[in-house]
Amino acid sequence: MSTQSHPSIPVGLSTAAVFPEPTAAAFAMAAQAGYDGIEVMVQTDLTSQTPDALARLVDLHQIPVLSVHSPCLLITATVWSSDPLVKLARSIEMAEKLGAPTVVVHPPFVWQRSAAANFTESVAELQSRTDVVIAVENMFPVKVAGRWVNSYRPHWDPVSARHQHFTLDLSHTATSDSDAMDMFARMGSHLAHLHLTDGSGSSKDEHLVPGRGGQPCAEILAALSAPDRVDGPFRGSVIVEISTRATTGDQRRIDVAESLAFAREHLQ
Repeated sequence: MSTQSHPSIPVGLSTAAVFPEPTAAAFAMAAQAGYDGIEVMVQTDLTSQTPDALARLVDLHQIPVLSVHSPCLLITATVWSSDPLVKLARSIEMAEKLGAPTVVVHPPFVWQRSAAANFTESVAELQSRTDVVIAVENMFPVKVAGRWVNSYRPHWDPVSARHQHFTLDLSHTATSDSDAMDMFARMGSHLAHLHLTDGSGSSKDEHLVPGRGGQPCAEILAALSAPDRVDGPFRGSVIVEISTRATTGDQRRIDVAESLAFAREHLQ
């Protein structure tokens, strides 16, 4: 395996990858493993919500924040606000303070009607006022009474909304039974961010270590970093967003290190 980082594509660790350990533990683990940076998932952990606290971790571990993930999960329904667009604006503000180039956001849930009604236009308007890249992430349908239901608006697949920037998540492509290579191609030059993870095709959002599921993780990394990429050089980051909540401390560190090695092996 190659141990050298790709010169133009940083590989970061999501703080969600060490949950239930706190945000501070993610910084320490990422620095120890040799990651290029961190994606801060804004959660109920107060450190993840506080720019000054995060800046102290950046200084302590000498590892930058590459991206901020807006608090879009059900468990963060009341973090910062109940309005997804207020949450997004706060995430952009925090990214600007930390010098993070990217903010990741999910499409709103169907019941978040006010935000859903003008989400595409609101993202475009916020993007016009910041240099931070707002990258809208692909999601997945949910099964209700045996039927698949789109629980996001305008849709769990954001490509048709023609956002300026996208995040591709390879666990979500597995959960939605999407063709990841097709979505990669459809995002094209608008792909700004990659959540490197894996899935087996289960209806559960698994976030496996890359290489342990059925997604074309290696192929996506190779295509992303190809010197003759049709859509031009990738300017964003690759972020390891795995789930280790069911593992022990030692296994968590092994999974984090293995994911980094996988990324660096397959980035050309």
